[in-house]
Amino acid sequence: MFRYLRKLKGQSTLEYAVLIIIIIGALLSIQVYIKRGIQGRLKSATDDIGEQFSPGNTNARITTKVNSITRQVSRLGRQTTEYEGAENTEVITNMQIINVDEEFWGQVK
Repeated sequence: MFRYLRKLKGQSTLEYAVLIIIIIGALLSIQVYIKRGIQGRLKSATDDIGEQFSPGNTNARITTKVNSITRQVSRLGRQTTEYEGAENTEVITNMQIINVDEEFWGQVK
């Protein structure tokens, strides 16, 4: 009776070992696909950030336009300014990195 139980115990240990080997083999075989998926998500996240800013090689043109309608009023020797319409402000910003080929973004090894 005891011999039979010992054989079953050894058999279940062997089955667990084979199962673990199969799982490890499956994970090793799909390792490349997992890496590519993670790298793809990382690239997508960095692309969503936008263009990088380079303080030494960036030209910036910022144009601000302010439109308002005012009227000068003189009363009893005193001048005042009255607004007749809403004030509209428009800000246009254009940035361009110059010398992209000469730009340095990392460490030289």
